[in-house]
Amino acid sequence: MVKDQNLTDEQWKAIRENDKRYDDDFFYAVKTTKIFCRPSCKSRVPNFDNVTIFYRRDDAQKAGYRPCKRCKSGGYQLPDEEWVLQAEAYMKENYSNYLTLAIIAEGCHGSPYHLHRVFKRVNGITPLEFVLQIRMDKAIHYLKHTDKSIKEISTLIGMPNAAYFSTTFKNRTNMTPRMFRENYKKEVLRDEK
Repeated sequence: MVKDQNLTDEQWKAIRENDKRYDDDFFYAVKTTKIFCRPSCKSRVPNFDNVTIFYRRDDAQKAGYRPCKRCKSGGYQLPDEEWVLQAEAYMKENYSNYLTLAIIAEGCHGSPYHLHRVFKRVNGITPLEFVLQIRMDKAIHYLKHTDKSIKEISTLIGMPNAAYFSTTFKNRTNMTPRMFRENYKKEVLRDEK
């Protein structure tokens, strides 16, 4: 696998300026998104420290990077189902951060409208509903297996407003987080008898 550890000034300039003239010379991969792009890709300019250079798309894929849907760095258009899997992986990795549809789409190198439409068609729910499911599943885990406060849990799952978290949790489970925790503890004690 041919990988350049040192991103040159010329390559960095090509990435920042989306210079098409370099598209046949190299690909750049972004560690945080696990996606590789052509220098001309119109996605947001990545953090310099997160960029790895590859001279062949096969090498980027062997290193675990996925082709970009926006610039078609894989040499073909990424199937919608594969793009949705990328979006799911991105959301699972970043659920604890502030996420909007625009941020998710940017992280997956596509437009918010297209991601929303494709994701809902493939999964039956929107990307933001998917993130909320992840957050609620994580909250349930924390409520069952830790003594962390409701405020700590809400922050850990990417919902720093504890009141909003509690309201959302109750809307989905018909119990406040505190009630859920108490009921779970009672069930565990009952099962131990």
